[in-house]
Amino acid sequence: MTTQVKLASKAGGELEGALAEPAGAGKVGALVVLQEWHGLNAQMRGKCDRFAAEGYLTLVPDLYHGKVATNDEQAGKLMGELDWGKAVAEIGDAVAYLRAHPRSNGKVGVLGFCMGGALALAASRYVEGLACVVPFYGVPSTPLDEFAKVKAPIQAHFAKKDDWAKPEKAEQIQAKVKSGGGHMDLFLYDAGHAFMRDDDPSHYDAEAAKLAWPRALEFLKKHLG
Repeated sequence: MTTQVKLASKAGGELEGALAEPAGAGKVGALVVLQEWHGLNAQMRGKCDRFAAEGYLTLVPDLYHGKVATNDEQAGKLMGELDWGKAVAEIGDAVAYLRAHPRSNGKVGVLGFCMGGALALAASRYVEGLACVVPFYGVPSTPLDEFAKVKAPIQAHFAKKDDWAKPEKAEQIQAKVKSGGGHMDLFLYDAGHAFMRDDDPSHYDAEAAKLAWPRALEFLKKHLG
C-alpha cells in the first residue's frame, strides 16, 4: 500500500508523492512512475503498488500538486496548465529521492503512461543518470534532434490506433535515438490509446496489456536488477 511522502524539490516549492516499498529489507532497483493526465489518482496508486509487488521501490510524484481530475475535460485543463519544464525538473527530484533512499540499490528508472509517457521521454533527455526509461503512449514537444543525445536505454509501448501519441512519431524518435548511438525498443499494439488503464473498460485492452506488462518487467529487471 502506498504512503504519502514529501521530498525536497530543486524546482521550487514542495513536492509530494505516493511511495510503495517491496517486501523485505534488502536494496532493490527503484522506479519513478509518472501519472496519466488525470493526476495521482487510485489508478496510479494501484500501478505504484503493482510495481512494488514486483520488487521495485516505487514512487509516483504528484506533478499536479494535489489536483485530481474526475473526467477528461478536467484532465485536459490540468494538463494544459502544467509547466512541463518544471515537471521534468520535479521528475529529477523524484529520481534523486529514490537514489538516496535506504532501500535503493542506486539504479533508478522512469516509466509513465499517457501524459506520463510523454514526460518519461522528455526525462530521458533531461534527467541525468537514468538506468532506463519506459514510456507508454506519450510524445513530448521536445525537439526531435534532442533525442540523438539520449543515453538511457528506452523501451516504448505505443498503440497503432492512437490519434494523440501517434506511432509514426514514436518511430521518428526511435530513429533519432539510434542515430546518436542510443538504444530504443519500440513495440506497437493493435489497440487504442490508454490500453493499460485497467479500471477504464472504454480504453483498456486486455490482450495488449498481457503482452506489454511482461515485456516492461523483463526490461526493468535487466536494467534495475
